[in-house]
Amino acid sequence: MQRLTRRTILAAAPSSLVLSALPAGAAKQYGPGVTDAAIKIGNTCFYSGPASSYGTIGKAMAAYYRMVNDQGGVNGREITFLSYDDAYSPPKTVEQTRRLVEQDEVLLDAGPLGTPTNSAIWQYMNQKKVPQLFVSTGATKWDDPKGHPWTIGWQPNYQSEGRIYATFILNEKPNGKIGVLYQNDDFGKDYLKGLKDGLGDKAKSMVAIEASYETMDATVESQVVSMKAAGCDVFVNTAIPKFAAQSIRKAVEIEWKPLQVLSSIGNSVAATLKPAGLDNAKGLVSDFYLKDPTDETWKNDEGYKWWVAFMGKYYPDGDKADAGNVYGPSNAATVVQVLKQCGDELTRDNVMKQAANLHDFTLPMLLPGIKINTSATDFAPVKQVQMGRFDGTQWRLFGPLLTGAVT
Repeated sequence: MQRLTRRTILAAAPSSLVLSALPAGAAKQYGPGVTDAAIKIGNTCFYSGPASSYGTIGKAMAAYYRMVNDQGGVNGREITFLSYDDAYSPPKTVEQTRRLVEQDEVLLDAGPLGTPTNSAIWQYMNQKKVPQLFVSTGATKWDDPKGHPWTIGWQPNYQSEGRIYATFILNEKPNGKIGVLYQNDDFGKDYLKGLKDGLGDKAKSMVAIEASYETMDATVESQVVSMKAAGCDVFVNTAIPKFAAQSIRKAVEIEWKPLQVLSSIGNSVAATLKPAGLDNAKGLVSDFYLKDPTDETWKNDEGYKWWVAFMGKYYPDGDKADAGNVYGPSNAATVVQVLKQCGDELTRDNVMKQAANLHDFTLPMLLPGIKINTSATDFAPVKQVQMGRFDGTQWRLFGPLLTGAVT
């Protein structure tokens, strides 16, 4: 397996997604990092540090770009993918991103991970007019085409997810006492705001504990103990995998049995539930927009079979129970679609124009019925989710597709 902890030049997308280039005779227009033979794109990811379980996303992205290159590249150009480790540390993200933009001269930043890390480069990327394309974080602020026209999100935003959790809780435990575990930054506060907005007038009476943590904390066990002590019978767990697993284990250890809602960023069977103990996770509820690789529902699904074949050939060491290995190629495929739509006009301006021009675009591992749509006033590509419950072995989806609109 090729290590990505320092620098990787890799690259790939299914030929079925190919779009035609510009009309014959149209003049080629190139931005930084583009030649007749190659397109250079960048990325920052957590290959080390407190969120290193997400490092597999960067590796899966690299595997996808390799596949694209094996299939002839994008309109005949190979992708050169430079992925640097920022260890989930905003100062390192700034350093590595400046390296990508000013030294490597990439065309764009493709799917960089993390809310605090992307927040650290948000202004820089927009001042430099470099596409911060399909950031791998659901912070609501990425949907800001007027204020930050060079940054666009990808996954459902955290506030909308929080609203959906609130609706579920009001149906299941309308008089419940809620404890919320959240990261003390924009990512965690987005979830908290969405939950409260969804609860409406009942938020003050229902949310009993708002327990935050810092990414460098050793443990969140005291926060879980405080929720039980306060009499909470609902636990909304929006932590990253390391802390989500700790809190699930701790709840069992202290014999606390609330209704547990786990956010989508922490619901990977491999990254969270196995470390927590599968038996300990039984009964947890979460939300999904991608097909969970542990769900036997997809055993004969064509998209799932494509993904299994992709993993087998291009990322054989990747864990097929890790949702990050579904996320990585799905995000990368959307980047590739934008590059294909650019044709021979591979400029930064046109990258953003095409990123805001996706219509009913779908992917092998998106849930049925979910399509990607963007426009010049809509920088939120994926907008729907479906609820699922963990049965001790795998996630089982239930109910309809849901949208938690944020106004």
